[in-house]
Amino acid sequence: MPLSDVEVRVLGVLVEKERTTPETYPLSTGALHTGCNQRTNRDPVTDLHLREVTEALQRLRDRGLATTVQEVSDRVPKHRHLLARALDVDDRELALIAVLMLRGAQTPGELRTRTERYVGFDDVPSVTAVLERLAARSVALVRCLGRAPGQSQDRWVHTLGVDEERQRPRVRPVSAEPERKGAASPDGSAATEEPVDASGGPNVAALLERLEALEQRVVALERRWAASGLDVASP
Repeated sequence: MPLSDVEVRVLGVLVEKERTTPETYPLSTGALHTGCNQRTNRDPVTDLHLREVTEALQRLRDRGLATTVQEVSDRVPKHRHLLARALDVDDRELALIAVLMLRGAQTPGELRTRTERYVGFDDVPSVTAVLERLAARSVALVRCLGRAPGQSQDRWVHTLGVDEERQRPRVRPVSAEPERKGAASPDGSAATEEPVDASGGPNVAALLERLEALEQRVVALERRWAASGLDVASP
C-alpha cells in the first residue's frame, strides 16, 4: 500500500534527523512535529497538525516502518524509522530517497548537493547511477520524469507516495487558503466567507480546522483562568 503524504513527510524527517543531527535522534513527538513543519529543506513547507503527525506515525508503526522506544533516561517516548531495513537499501540509496521525500522532484546535481550532510557522492554521474539502480528494482523506488524547461538534467521522484504522477507531495502548504464562496459586492468585497471545495460545496476540512482552532483557544483560556485561581466552572 502506498504511503500517504503525511507518512512520507514523517519518514523523511526521521531519516534526515538520524543522518544530520544524530545527537538528537531518535526524535520525540514534539521534535518530529517541528521537523515536519520546518521552513528549510522542505518543498512544500507545510503546517501539519500534531494529531496528523501522530496518526501517521501510528500507521507507520503498524506497517513496520517506524518504531517507538523509551530508554530509562528518556523523559518521553522517542521515534525511529525502519525504512532502510524495510526497503533493503544502503546509506546512499536511503539518502537519495529521503531528500526526494522531503523536497519533491530534483535533478542528480541538486540531489548531490542536498545529500552532502547524509553521505558523499564523488560526482553527479555517481548519483545518477544509484538512481538508476533504484529505478531498476523489481519494485522501483524512484523514477525519472525527464527534463523540465531550461534544465540540462532529468528530474527524479520517489515512488512511495499515493500519487506518483505528482512532482511534489500532496501535503497542505502553509500558504494555501480555501476558496471563498459568494459573488462580489458592488465595492468589490466578497458577499460571503464560507470555505468551499473545488466542487463548490462546503469545505468540511477547512470548517473542522476552524473548529479545532477554536477548541484550542478555549483550552488555552481555561488554563489561564485556572492559573489565576478564579472559578471557571460553567453555570
